[in-house]
Amino acid sequence: MSALIKPTAQTQTVLDRPFQLLIDGAWSDSKSGETLDVVNPADGSVIAKIPAGTEQDVDRAVVAARLAFEAGAWARMTPGDRAKLLWRIADLIEARKEEFAELETLDNGKPITMSTWVDVPAAVAALRYWAGWCTKIAGETRAVDMPGEFVAMTLREPVGVVGLITPWNFPLMSAVSKLGPALAAGCTVILKPAEQTSLTALRLGEVLLDADVPPGVVNIITGLGSVVGAAIAEHGGVDKISFTGSTAVGKSLIGAARGNLKRLTLELGGKSPTIIFPDADLESAIAGAGNSIFRNSGQICVAGSRLYVARNQFDQVVDGLVKFASEFKLGPGLDPATTMGPLVSDAQHGRVLDYIASARAEGASVISGGNAFGTEGYFVEPTIIGDVNPQMRVVQEEIFGPVLVATAVDDLDELAALANDSIYGLSASIWTQDISSAYKLAKKIRAGTITINSGSIAGPNLPFGGFKQSGWGRENGADGIESFTELKTVITAL
Repeated sequence: MSALIKPTAQTQTVLDRPFQLLIDGAWSDSKSGETLDVVNPADGSVIAKIPAGTEQDVDRAVVAARLAFEAGAWARMTPGDRAKLLWRIADLIEARKEEFAELETLDNGKPITMSTWVDVPAAVAALRYWAGWCTKIAGETRAVDMPGEFVAMTLREPVGVVGLITPWNFPLMSAVSKLGPALAAGCTVILKPAEQTSLTALRLGEVLLDADVPPGVVNIITGLGSVVGAAIAEHGGVDKISFTGSTAVGKSLIGAARGNLKRLTLELGGKSPTIIFPDADLESAIAGAGNSIFRNSGQICVAGSRLYVARNQFDQVVDGLVKFASEFKLGPGLDPATTMGPLVSDAQHGRVLDYIASARAEGASVISGGNAFGTEGYFVEPTIIGDVNPQMRVVQEEIFGPVLVATAVDDLDELAALANDSIYGLSASIWTQDISSAYKLAKKIRAGTITINSGSIAGPNLPFGGFKQSGWGRENGADGIESFTELKTVITAL
């Protein structure tokens, strides 16, 4: 594994200065005065410290957000001016794209090539997309089927103060995918980034101030999910929560939100199937399946972690995936040659290795990989597991690491049942040259997004979310913007 590469001087300057919470348009320390270590997952070293927010900090942020929502510059801002503001934020991120990419890689561990060419550009593009929505949020006129003359209309109004709780696998992209529609709709925000990966969110706070976002409109509170996230979810002054993360935490938010029946959008876990038919273009299917599970070290909610292949092609496909996995270069994310970085944390590293150990204990075979990699950092080899049965933990539970479980299928008519044999329903991919068969199978699979002859495809205009325990509601597109609004009906007698 290559040696660590130091960040640029500009990024190091950002890391060296003290980080604070953003509340009511100003930076301030946590009420507790305590901090959390920011750890570089490539070697386990502490590279910065962030504030450990408290319930009191959340309360200050909610008060500021409520005041900004109900009065002041934000409440009076026209949709067109909100659009200009979002576009300005996008321009400022783009102008600092190298710095954002380095911070994302240092914090999360992902390859710098991915941060540079995927994460940061996608965040910029999403903000510009949401800027376009500001002037297009509208109601409708409706007929009234009663004696007399009436004019009836619906209005879409911002839901109010929203809590945005984001995950650690795509920190900047996740923050922007929630922040964009919330601001476009006219809401005010308390953003709580994952404690493992808060650096780009805090840097985003500086961009927001530079863009002249009015005080209180966006507040950023870092800290533990069990403290800050819970306080946001339970706060009676918060009208909606948009959360991306584990199903277990999502379920806890449902209970926390019942006090004032706040609205919830939950994008939760996944255990997505990849299905390869006998007539598929195997070269493309193997590359698609491999990228689906090994890209970003498998830390992707839509990762194709379950593979189903006809038995007579199973060995050919698995051999191709073993070769594909062997070509990844594991190393620190700042090395441009790295194609697979570490897992995000020591805890996640241990979790993934525990799942692999459980597969061995339950009688599965590790076809390739299956071990920690290197002597420092949180690396795990890309791993393929065979000889599995549907009851095994590695088949049923979300691992969130570079671990693929492969199943040989004797009866292709059972593919839908196999794909649906999960508590999750986030995504699926089907590989075949028979589009009719692919479409028929896609209709039977209970998942929010299904791709045919492609790996995962995402964009701010494409609705995203899951069936079953993969969540509630949809992000992106018209569905995403509407989730940050309330619908009001106004009827006038003439």
